Amino acid sequence: MANVRNIKMNPPENRLVGDMPKIGIRPTIDGRLGGVRESLEDQTMAMARAVADLLRENLRHANGLPVECVVADTCIGGVAEAAQTAEKFAREGVGVSITVTPAWCYGAETMDMDPHVPKAVWGFNGTERPGAVYLAAVMAAHNQKGLPAFSIYGRDVQDAGDTSIPADVQEKLLGFARAGLAVATMRGKSYLAMGGVSMGIAGSIVDHDLFESYLGMRVETIDMSEFTRRIEEGIYDEEEFERALGWVKENCREGKDYNPPEIQRSRAQKDQDWAISVKMAIIARDLMVGNPRLKELGYGEESLGHNAIVSGFQGQRQWTDHFPNGDFMEAILNTSFDWNGIREPFIVATENDALNGIGMLFGHLLTGTAQIFADVRTYWSPEAVKRVTGYELTGRAEGGILHLINSGPAALDGTGQQTIDGQPAMKPFWDITPDEVEKCLDATTWHASMVEYFRGGGWSTKFLTRGGMPVTMSRLNLIKGLGPALQIAEGYTVDLPEEVHRVLDERTNPTWPTTWFVPNLTGSGPFRDVYTVMYNWGANHGAISYGHVGAGLITLASMLRIPVYMHNVPEEKIFRPSAWTAFGAMDPQGADFRACANFGPLYGEY
Repeated sequence: MANVRNIKMNPPENRLVGDMPKIGIRPTIDGRLGGVRESLEDQTMAMARAVADLLRENLRHANGLPVECVVADTCIGGVAEAAQTAEKFAREGVGVSITVTPAWCYGAETMDMDPHVPKAVWGFNGTERPGAVYLAAVMAAHNQKGLPAFSIYGRDVQDAGDTSIPADVQEKLLGFARAGLAVATMRGKSYLAMGGVSMGIAGSIVDHDLFESYLGMRVETIDMSEFTRRIEEGIYDEEEFERALGWVKENCREGKDYNPPEIQRSRAQKDQDWAISVKMAIIARDLMVGNPRLKELGYGEESLGHNAIVSGFQGQRQWTDHFPNGDFMEAILNTSFDWNGIREPFIVATENDALNGIGMLFGHLLTGTAQIFADVRTYWSPEAVKRVTGYELTGRAEGGILHLINSGPAALDGTGQQTIDGQPAMKPFWDITPDEVEKCLDATTWHASMVEYFRGGGWSTKFLTRGGMPVTMSRLNLIKGLGPALQIAEGYTVDLPEEVHRVLDERTNPTWPTTWFVPNLTGSGPFRDVYTVMYNWGANHGAISYGHVGAGLITLASMLRIPVYMHNVPEEKIFRPSAWTAFGAMDPQGADFRACANFGPLYGEY
């Protein structure tokens, strides 16, 4: 058993430069004094405060910090109060805007005009005053001015004195806010490319313009020789390294060495591989977010880091042909715990696949959970499984399964050893218990890397994801002439009988973590069967997030003006800006492409 009984829960913290974005609430009002405005002041401000309370009570940032809401000082009846509110929001660091009203207001005079802030408007569905009329009018103004906004309108009429927020309105407010906070959180941060292109993988040809134009981020690049320099010159916290190495020896259980005996590395080499792997993990973290301890040790420049909210490590082959691979480094950083306790996972893409890193980042920011990076490796048809194992697939797996198996690491959260209501899950770090950490570690073995792949040795993660978890697989692809486009597949992890899993798993590299995945099928298009999902997947990698979060990804993508070309999210759950309807109400997917092309990337030319 892993020895983690006393593992601590680290308090939420912001590891990056810049305050966390806040949500601004804008109560708009009919500005006519002399009876009209006065009659609406209390109701309008009450709506704003109710929305702020809802968001504060139900949302956290991905780093665990509470979400703060800023309510305008006054109701907004015209342009002067709109400007006063905009000035306050800029001063307070508001990154997401929600306008609320129960009545008619002067749309173009009261609307939020910041082009980079995601915005929504909730128009109260009541008969006493025309909140819905304002909603329609201000949406027209947003669309005419090229400032897309999300329209929120409750299905059922409410009485004027009803201060509750209907369930359908709550769902839209929370979905919009989660995606909007993700947009605002990425702005100004970095993708850190640790190395260059891995084995000709297109996703690791890091496109700076993509990050700058669509995400508001910058790309930082270092050569992998920086790891060598820091290892050889001791530019890391030696005390932390000794503690980390001791933790690894106690808690990271070694498994079978699958290499032929004649090419297995010696015990001394394996121990050295462990030491280098742990140092690499510490160094990669320091490169991403800095480490004040380095300044105390005399390395002021290195202590600053690169303000990286996501990174990628090339590894293969220039590094792995000579040094231990990055599997341990990537696995432990992507996991919600390490020798320092339970903490927010770092997002690190294998093989410097920045496009998959973006998918992982999207999933993490929407859910707060760790992400699985995996190869979308094999479609196993029911016929092929029966031919190879004699077993007939049943249940969710009866139409075939996808073998998600990463040529390297995946977050240990992906074991499914955490639980929600007794069911396997991947939870935000603030909900993970020490007992669940122990179970994740016990479900994982670490194997000497296959020398045919990794000539420099190292340690590879191996586990089997528990079945029954709702998950969402996504992938951002870059298409010449089109730009970025997102694909999404919601589905479930599934269990196979132990012997069936072993036979199928050992037909490929047996030292890698496996997730058996079945997408939800719609019977048409790319989701008519499991094979077709595999056939239409746009690259060799996928980012897997806990939960069915496809609707959130679609909302987030629309904010960034990234079209979604393949998804199996139910139509009633899709939430995009009002303007999208004008690009083809009868063809929502085509409308998404046309709207994204028309408005262009959120931060400018691409």
